[in-house]
Amino acid sequence: MSAPATSAKPLVALGPNDAGGNVTDKAPPSSGWRYTVAVRALCEFTAKRGNLDRRFTPSATALEGLKGQATIATRRGQDYETEVALAGQYGPLQVRGRADGYDPRRRCLEEIKTIRGRPEDIPENRRQLHWAQLQTYGALFCQMRGVSEVALALVYFDVASQTEVELREVCGAEDLIAAFELRCEQFLQWAEQEARHRQARDEFLQALPFPQTEFRTGQRQLAEAVWRGATRQRCLLAQAPTGIGKTIGTLYPLLRAMPQQALDKVAYLTCKGTGRITALEALADLRGSGPAPLRVLTLVAKDQACEHPDKACHGDACPLARGFYDRLPAARAHAVAQADLAPQALRHIAQQHQVCPYYLGQELVRWADVLVGDVHHYFDANGQLWGLMQAEEWKLSVLVDEAHNLVERTRQMYSAQLSLSQLRQMVNSAPAALAGAVNALLHSADNLVSEHPAPYTVLPAVPDTFTQALQAAAGTLAEHFHAHPLAMGPLLDFHFELQGYLRLVEALSDHSLFDIQTTGSPSNSGLDEQGFDAVLSVRSVAPACFLRARFKGLHSATLFSATLAPPDYAMNLLGLPEDTAWIDVPPAFPPEHLQVQVAHGLSTRYADREDTLARLVKVMAQQFDAQPGNYLAFFSSFEYLEQAANQLALMRPNLPQWRQDRRMSTLERQTFLARFTPEGQGIGFAVLGGVFAEGVDLPGSLLIGAFVATLGLPPVTATQESMQARLEKLFGANPGYADLVPAMQKVVQAAGRVLRTPQDRGWLWLLDERYARTEVKQLLPAWWWPASQRPQAA
Repeated sequence: MSAPATSAKPLVALGPNDAGGNVTDKAPPSSGWRYTVAVRALCEFTAKRGNLDRRFTPSATALEGLKGQATIATRRGQDYETEVALAGQYGPLQVRGRADGYDPRRRCLEEIKTIRGRPEDIPENRRQLHWAQLQTYGALFCQMRGVSEVALALVYFDVASQTEVELREVCGAEDLIAAFELRCEQFLQWAEQEARHRQARDEFLQALPFPQTEFRTGQRQLAEAVWRGATRQRCLLAQAPTGIGKTIGTLYPLLRAMPQQALDKVAYLTCKGTGRITALEALADLRGSGPAPLRVLTLVAKDQACEHPDKACHGDACPLARGFYDRLPAARAHAVAQADLAPQALRHIAQQHQVCPYYLGQELVRWADVLVGDVHHYFDANGQLWGLMQAEEWKLSVLVDEAHNLVERTRQMYSAQLSLSQLRQMVNSAPAALAGAVNALLHSADNLVSEHPAPYTVLPAVPDTFTQALQAAAGTLAEHFHAHPLAMGPLLDFHFELQGYLRLVEALSDHSLFDIQTTGSPSNSGLDEQGFDAVLSVRSVAPACFLRARFKGLHSATLFSATLAPPDYAMNLLGLPEDTAWIDVPPAFPPEHLQVQVAHGLSTRYADREDTLARLVKVMAQQFDAQPGNYLAFFSSFEYLEQAANQLALMRPNLPQWRQDRRMSTLERQTFLARFTPEGQGIGFAVLGGVFAEGVDLPGSLLIGAFVATLGLPPVTATQESMQARLEKLFGANPGYADLVPAMQKVVQAAGRVLRTPQDRGWLWLLDERYARTEVKQLLPAWWWPASQRPQAA
């Protein structure tokens, strides 16, 4: 291999501390610009060719990857070097990365890929990418160590069998450096463009004006806290009430901090889809009416962007996957030329270049400045943003909107279940080659259920026999789909689910429960299909163990919501760092704008509802008579809602009312909200914690009051009691983490529907005597109560 003709400087070795941010010089690109790129990013850009091939290859988790690398290091001996920091320069390009290991006895530089399955099943273009990375590490290694040749070994380590396959070759330094320089030359034009963009972006953000005429009350306090968190590289929990403009109040200071902190990206992550709309509107305001050098990418789920959901993501099945990487450069260049990378814009570009819009969006994550999407993109076990941040060594800051939902959302991400009925269905539909392994798993699960016949059982550990049956079935399915990459249908979905379930079973510890729930009565065989079923669940209780590293890896993180108290709840369950800051922003309106009253002597406990229903409805009617207008009434269940609504209809047939149904379409939800008109009067009945209890904006006279006819506590079930017992084991007795804390967060969210702007006035009725208790009041906003009634903090 010979070096390309170029006027750029040849490869120069850098010390491990010499690599800086993406643009290290403030001078314009035409005058000594520098651009830092990770080895992986350089190779992804220059070495990927051919078809998109996303057949499911069960990769190892990050933890399994670390364990696999540690296993290899142990096998190599004490003098084996791990995480070898490498850096070099080619003209204005600074290239850096870390080779997995170096064995000085064999003079061999290694790149270790932890996998599940056979190396020969890895697509050819992916193996070529692995070699490109290793050869680039080899070039940097030869230059930094001053050697004329080095052995390169691509090691595939199967975490299931603990076996390794080594692909090895000896390369001369001259050839490796020539190949490296060719890659750099191919990347230079793009790097200069990106350097110009980065400089223009930073200059734009340094001069970014606040888009409103002035800060609202409390908004400046929030913005200053976000700025301090970004500049001090800390996490922040920000409780800020409705009406202060939290979206602008968090985005603006973080964007202003980007140039100073050399942030590569900012991610605005939401727990509900409506939050993304608000964020995109705020970013449009910040960018202004003219062109702005700030690329905003909306992250979407695959099923929302896929053009051919009936086809596999493989060049032999989908026309948009065939030759994807050959057409990607033109599509990528077209996309980054515009700032707004919304789904419709990307779809239009993808159609022009005949590439998959979803995977075009995934590629553009690397080149966007602001990412807006759901929290799963970062916090989920397979979150793309988390994986890329690690691989590319980005400086990333995250904003999490409506963060009170993050505990439950991440619990769902790290929970999974497997049922006997699902296994029976798979046995009946699986090809003969798979039926044996799936049937063995069914019998193992059935035996486990038979040993624990109670309706609900928590097991202290997962039996080895069941884990082994899981591993065997998962391995057989993986081999099948390697051999049949174009297969689609329920069996493929089951394959995905089983892989995730297995990983959670293997990671089980005190942070999760492994339980069995049965329904119906089993036959003698335990396989009665006429009603008997059992569900074996891995149920996340405290997802902190999975999330701790994710928060630690960020430059900064701000979690904000109107309901985050007490801060220890989020810190303990989410695994936030010990130095996480806390701010409780006061409301943007005088406290007297919200009249809060407790219905003393009235109980909404299940046993008391029949006796108190008439009085409860009377309180609602009296409030409506005193202050006619639009109200929302929240109840613990649809059954209780119907009872109260029917009772009110009997007592006051002329008082308008409308009700939330169990299953409402988008149109029906819109119709429900359309009843709240400026001159309207009536009461809308809804369920606490449901779609109308948060994320609903009814300012001014659209809504003047709310009734909360429940404490919001979860129903007493065996599962709930097990969750509470485990939380008390982890965090001590009576923290309220299982019931009271999340219940009061729902209550405050529902109450937040009443006052939406500083000018609003309204009424809030808490229809249960327990709201007067000190332990309950301590979890509600202090400004709700007169100074003489405010509880002292525990």
